[in-house]
Amino acid sequence: METVTAEPAVYRTASREYVADSCEPVREAAEAGRIHLVAAGRGSYPGRRLPGRRLPELRSVGVWDAAERQDWGLDWHRNEGLEIAFLGAGRLTFELAGTAHLLRPGDLTITRPWQRHRVGDPYVTPSRLSWLILDLGVRRPNQPWAWPDWLLLDRASIRRLTQLLRETDRPVWRADAATELAFERLPRSLEGPEISFPLLTLAVNEILVALLEMLDREQPTLDRKLTSSEHTVEVFLDTLADHVNEPWTLESMAAACGVARTRFTHHCKAITNTTPTVFLRRARVARAAALLEARPDLSVTEICFASGFSSSQYFATVFKQERNISPSDYRSRQVAR
Repeated sequence: METVTAEPAVYRTASREYVADSCEPVREAAEAGRIHLVAAGRGSYPGRRLPGRRLPELRSVGVWDAAERQDWGLDWHRNEGLEIAFLGAGRLTFELAGTAHLLRPGDLTITRPWQRHRVGDPYVTPSRLSWLILDLGVRRPNQPWAWPDWLLLDRASIRRLTQLLRETDRPVWRADAATELAFERLPRSLEGPEISFPLLTLAVNEILVALLEMLDREQPTLDRKLTSSEHTVEVFLDTLADHVNEPWTLESMAAACGVARTRFTHHCKAITNTTPTVFLRRARVARAAALLEARPDLSVTEICFASGFSSSQYFATVFKQERNISPSDYRSRQVAR
């Protein structure tokens, strides 16, 4: 199998860059012979290289077969596209939005690019997992989806599949027989001396057709609010704590959500009952407090900049306003406990 060591895939919005999951643990486990891997991908995804002109929206596809408990898991990450995964055998822990799911054979997971998730407890247990990741040109909930032109579904079917995937955020489903069979056939296109693109194209289409029919039969409750700008702002605010060290402004936060400043402020107030500036400031103070407790090796000044503050004096003033104590005294109090 041809593999390469590449930098993690980077995808961009109007104002930010995101680094997709590198799947490096999967690659390392395959190279060490701890799992059997049949896969193809772009960027840093594991497996053979997918050429740029063939199925360009397909970012990663494959199956791992882990016969024994591993010493790795896929920690919290996001993908640069829609990920559909199927557990064919074993048990596997999957966590999204603070809820852990114990996947059983026949379970299917669906994650969108903005959904942070992880696989493992924290380690991968004996399992056979198949997956595909399609880049549909979306990075946030309120963007329109752009499906590949090599799909065989008609326009009405694509519209319906898009609606079913955008207007529900349920992450785990029970696959039906057709979906299970479609995933079981997926490795055939990747196992030969060369990737069979006719078979791979057919396999991906078969999975999407089966998924559409399965979801249609399930008749999930749809919620158009999941595609709204308000939900996009909510998702952004929920993940802001992970990026407080960036030089955020009201303009850049609004741009990251694809909305105007006034609309962003309106949604922020409705969701948090405070202004974006105050919400950001409190998130930075919370980050600083956590670092003051957990990182005694860092100076207060280093923590100031790591938390997104531009000056130590301003940091000390804001921290005391929020916590009624100076950063240094806060650290001393935590150490004394």
